[in-house]
Amino acid sequence: MRCRLAAAAFLLAAAAQAHDGEDHGPGATAVPEDRLAAALKEAPVALPWEVGGPFELVDHTGRVRTQADPEGRHQLLFFGYANCPGICSAALPLMAEAVAELEAEGVEMSALVVTIDPKLDTVETMGASLAEVSDDLLGLTGTPEALDVAYDAFRVEFEHLFDDPEHGPIYSHGSFIYLLDPAGEVLTQVPPVLPPEQVSAIVRKYVGG
Repeated sequence: MRCRLAAAAFLLAAAAQAHDGEDHGPGATAVPEDRLAAALKEAPVALPWEVGGPFELVDHTGRVRTQADPEGRHQLLFFGYANCPGICSAALPLMAEAVAELEAEGVEMSALVVTIDPKLDTVETMGASLAEVSDDLLGLTGTPEALDVAYDAFRVEFEHLFDDPEHGPIYSHGSFIYLLDPAGEVLTQVPPVLPPEQVSAIVRKYVGG
């Protein structure tokens, strides 16, 4: 599946950071607005690599979920874990706020979080943890084999660093948020260091708004 990225993604990629146990939250540096505005005017270009693909997981309500949205919505997809004290604490509320802003404008969106720790994030536990951030977040988990398919498709890498007494397992992991079309094809990716309005502007470029 060939990913189509706006030229903005090349500027934004430099700002993406992996969670390494440090706080990479709201204090991280965002791309300057003038550079972002200029990049958003550029036409989409093809990347020289592929990202994304089919997967079959289970959401925190117990329903089977694939890369395609069952209600025909565009999707923001993130790989992390529900009890993450680092970059996830910035990415998850960012996704929820961007989705709320877009839906208020009539753009139908969903916000998905694929766990990197299926022992911690189960069907029974993931929903409650995500609800502390937003009811709009949908958690996805599955067997190690099913999750590996998704990790491989999206080139997700992570590493268990240590166990924190308060938060439990701490991981180093990638931090990109992927924008998927309703069929599950990756349209672009953005780092979780932008304000919601900038993420919304990127999404509008692809959904026609």
